[in-house]
Amino acid sequence: MEQFDYVLLTMTVLGAVVFVALFFIDAGYGKMISAKWGPTLPGRWGWMLMEMPVLLVITYFWAGFEQRFTLPYLLFYLFFALHYVHRSFVFPLRMSGRSRMPVSIVLMSVTFNLINGYIQGYWLFRLAPQRAYYDSSWILSPAFMAGTLVFLAGMYINRSSDEIVRNLRQPGDTRHYLPKGGLYNYVTSANYFGEIVEWLGWAILTWSGAGLVFFWFTCANLIPRSNSIYHKYQEEFPDQFDKTRLKRILPYIY
Repeated sequence: MEQFDYVLLTMTVLGAVVFVALFFIDAGYGKMISAKWGPTLPGRWGWMLMEMPVLLVITYFWAGFEQRFTLPYLLFYLFFALHYVHRSFVFPLRMSGRSRMPVSIVLMSVTFNLINGYIQGYWLFRLAPQRAYYDSSWILSPAFMAGTLVFLAGMYINRSSDEIVRNLRQPGDTRHYLPKGGLYNYVTSANYFGEIVEWLGWAILTWSGAGLVFFWFTCANLIPRSNSIYHKYQEEFPDQFDKTRLKRILPYIY
């Protein structure tokens, strides 16, 4: 447990470094893609390759756990897998266009996802059972019920926002558009807001340091990126961009 706490502390500090660095360095994928990040591969394959590792690692820990069909642990696995099956397969297979992703970004994401898969899986299916942290009544606890609602709300926001972006273009259209509708009426990165809400829900429903570190790292990655996207939209759509209405990622706040 002490060694695991060191891992959590290290990832917390690393998240702080990432948070600051990404306000000065644009991660070179999506709207911010740049040749300086090196060779690229098709975006669809990039998403699959970088998201699958965490799903495989968490499945490994869950499958090797004797009590894996005990309700709290089964739900933990299903919630996590629900997000990452979609992110690893459904989301990339539904991508349109010919977007590219730098191999360097994919490799960095794979590294993080392997570490995060270890953190989440080792806590949920190794350490927590040893400490009898979750019993069968956990699903009736305020933390689990509230966290589940927040998690599912975040998932809905994330996926519905992705759907808005996906439908901005007609087949063959390569132009860029300012997203509108849903939470895009309030922020320029509604999909990122949904993902932050989702992993906040995860941290609450697991009530764990592992979940909290994942939430923090999500914020450290997506909040600075939302700032870059905000300024990108300002440059691309000066006539449509309303600074009094649109925030970056947190409605009415930032």
